[in-house]
Amino acid sequence: MTATVVWSDALLGYNLGDHPLNPVRVELTMALARELGVLDRPGVQLVAPEPATEAELLRVHRRDYLDAVRAAPDDPFFRGYGLNTPDNPVFEHMHESSALVCGATLAAARAVWSGRARRAVNVAGGLHHAMPARAAGFCVYDDPAVAIADLLAQGAERIAYIDVDVHHGDGVQEIFYDDPRVLTVSLHEGPLTLFPGTGYVEETGGPQAEGTAVNVPLPPGTGDRGWLRAFHAVVPSVVRAFRPQLIVLQAGADTHRLDPLANLRLTVDGQRAAQLAVRALADEVCEGRLVATGGGGYALVEVVPRAWTHLLAMVTGEPLDPATPLPESWREFAARRVPGRAVPTTLTDGGDVTFTPWQPEAEGDQLDRAIMAARKAVFPLHGLDPHDPRD
Repeated sequence: MTATVVWSDALLGYNLGDHPLNPVRVELTMALARELGVLDRPGVQLVAPEPATEAELLRVHRRDYLDAVRAAPDDPFFRGYGLNTPDNPVFEHMHESSALVCGATLAAARAVWSGRARRAVNVAGGLHHAMPARAAGFCVYDDPAVAIADLLAQGAERIAYIDVDVHHGDGVQEIFYDDPRVLTVSLHEGPLTLFPGTGYVEETGGPQAEGTAVNVPLPPGTGDRGWLRAFHAVVPSVVRAFRPQLIVLQAGADTHRLDPLANLRLTVDGQRAAQLAVRALADEVCEGRLVATGGGGYALVEVVPRAWTHLLAMVTGEPLDPATPLPESWREFAARRVPGRAVPTTLTDGGDVTFTPWQPEAEGDQLDRAIMAARKAVFPLHGLDPHDPRD
């Protein structure tokens, strides 16, 4: 079965100046994936997206907000809806660019849901902070939520959204908080130390959907082994219990130790292990149906291109060997595009991704207390025992 990569150079068509969300990170990702042959694998379809229509956006966003996004670029003094702020500056063709990102994630989701592809990816997507009527956290339209809403409109009954960005997936959670058809799972740095200040374990879903919001807030400084320990202690159990028909992965790369905006300590190797763990879960519970997006990630040269090249490889076939050297031509290109950055030489950081599985008696440190708190908050709502490591 084919894999779909949704891509067009038009997805780079926004200019935010020196804003952290620089599209060069996506440009460098696609260039590296091409040079390593990831996009030329047998069965890989490269699909150009169409912008999401107004009707598709209105499944998630309010009409007055769409009108504001269209109007704001023409008014230098525009205020409201979270726009024209340091986090969410206004830029030319803001509606069109943001709708195209949504259209790309829609195309990926439809390719998988229709059976045309087993897995699909839009590395330009993952803008998970946008709310129905507010831009937030560098995000204008919430492409994962738009895609999930489209799948529900097509008749999907159970969609699992797994968010491994360093920031809480607050927009997607809020949009589906009272919808029992959508399970939102977020592992993120704890809300006391990082934007957006949400994602506590007590956030477990609305009155009509208790247990369908799962949050695992992690202490600052958590590295590969601790992150993977937490993931495997919580995520597989609740996803298996939910029995999704399809998994959506938001694969933010800002959990990395070099990311300038957050405080977790993962390596590219840990991020690769997380991606593969989600793929294995999709293979187990929903016949491999997986839609992946990018997300955060602000080490533009050092981290994001490698992390998302691993993501593209995971979606399109066999994972890449972490020891793979980076082509000299790509390294020269990266140095020209973003001068002054340390350009990596291989796909690995040499990270250790072995971990000790969680046990209920291991509650001595902050990480294990966080794991137990997450399990206690949500496991009973799925008929699982938070104290039983088999659950």
